[in-house]
Amino acid sequence: MSGLRTVAKAAFESVENLFDRAFGPELNPMHQLGALGWYFYWIVIVSGVYLYIFFDTGIHQAYESLEYITNVQWYAAGVMRSLHRYASDALIIVIMLHLVREFIMDRYRGARWYSWFTGVPLLWFVFACGITGYWMVWDVLAQYIAIATTEWFDSLGIFGETIARNFLNPDILSGRFFTLMVFIHIAVPLFMLLVMWIHIQRQNYARVNPPKALAIGTLLMLLVLSFIKPAVSQAPADLGTVPTVLDMDWFYLAGYPLLDIVPGLVMWAIAGGATLLLLLIPWLPPRKREAVPVVDLDNCNGCGRCVDDCPFTAVVLQPRTDETAFSEEAIVKNDLCTSCGICVGACPTSTPFRRTSELVPGIDLPGDLGMQALRDKVTEAAARLSGETRVIVFGCKNGPDLKRLEGPAVAAMELQCIGMLPPSFIDFLITRHHVDGIFLTGCSLGDCHNRLGNQWTEQRLSGERDPYLRERVPRERIGNFWAGMTHNTRLAKELATFQEQLKGLPPYHRPSRRPSARQQAESNQSHE
Repeated sequence: MSGLRTVAKAAFESVENLFDRAFGPELNPMHQLGALGWYFYWIVIVSGVYLYIFFDTGIHQAYESLEYITNVQWYAAGVMRSLHRYASDALIIVIMLHLVREFIMDRYRGARWYSWFTGVPLLWFVFACGITGYWMVWDVLAQYIAIATTEWFDSLGIFGETIARNFLNPDILSGRFFTLMVFIHIAVPLFMLLVMWIHIQRQNYARVNPPKALAIGTLLMLLVLSFIKPAVSQAPADLGTVPTVLDMDWFYLAGYPLLDIVPGLVMWAIAGGATLLLLLIPWLPPRKREAVPVVDLDNCNGCGRCVDDCPFTAVVLQPRTDETAFSEEAIVKNDLCTSCGICVGACPTSTPFRRTSELVPGIDLPGDLGMQALRDKVTEAAARLSGETRVIVFGCKNGPDLKRLEGPAVAAMELQCIGMLPPSFIDFLITRHHVDGIFLTGCSLGDCHNRLGNQWTEQRLSGERDPYLRERVPRERIGNFWAGMTHNTRLAKELATFQEQLKGLPPYHRPSRRPSARQQAESNQSHE
């Protein structure tokens, strides 16, 4: 399974690299599938509310009102109908892509089961919204959907009378049916919104809005499509005849032809079994539990940086439990933690400059994954390097193959996530002359396996996020390339280019400390 997943990951990344070149990492739609899902949902809601103004719930009036929308007021309501249709189709596309992509990228097991588990019911909600929407048009396609759907429900045998009989005789059907459909078509999206909100509750800084440029471009694309190929109704429904030739919407109605050849109960078993399988996938097999960070109260002052930076709300503050002057302390919710270590990189006490005492940060991964072990590894690796372009490469275990980069002048350090690296380690290695440069790599930009690792790293280096990299550290001695899994060759070239740049730099001398007031006074007296 792992081999197949690796191949599938590489295939996905190859496609996404094309989007990166076309739009740039920030606007890559494959990195914004969740946010685009929210965006299409709101387009559907807004356009649906507008269309409801013109919609009539009578048996004949339903079809006639939509014909008025499409043909008479095509410049406004007609465009809205088409926009409503195409945004609904786009919603299905991004949801299915999002589901497949999260599975392939292995972002659904362990502590991340919650988002997957709460996302599966959204499939039922979105299909219910789409199918009831087609039903309300009341053309021959709606007639076919009505008969097929009600016969499917009748196969359960839980209703006193068959529902399908209401669509076999034109004298039985009344306008109350369309009133019911409108109610369902409005109520289901509201429940869907609630589930969407629940779906993102364990994600810190969840993306619910795509970048502005991507949102505008996507909307313009849908509008152009709406003008070029308007959504239209088929022939009006006629309960006295059986529809034979239909123009199907394969986004929402792909399963309906099966209802004509597969018994209803079998289809219920297929649908229910598939849903159950999707719900249980996070535990088939379960992810091996990794060590979670541990809080050391002797070094934790409750500053909250680890809480702010955790991508999965796994670190929270609570009232202090020891007898110190600080009011709060950090605690780790083990069942929410993905062991990414980003909280460790956020802790101001995760500094390798601590030599008078053991390096024990306020929050740290245990054992060989911790800061003490990392300092020992990097100092030992740096001591083995030779030449004038000694570089240590820090990367993510979910990113490129770092072993390919190692050589006489290059050592590679694999971290749980690049966001685990405190900026002070870069400071320590460069200003103490352990190495000539630091090179950072990891997942593709905008697609960190742990959601925020490379983003937080860039912000820490640029001084936008605490803990900052001190100004004394020469930025020209820091390089980076967010390679993902598929850019190993280019990563090696970027690293070689970086080493060439290091050759042209003058020797680095750490700025001397600012003299104290007493030292300044003594210096002034000596000059006098």
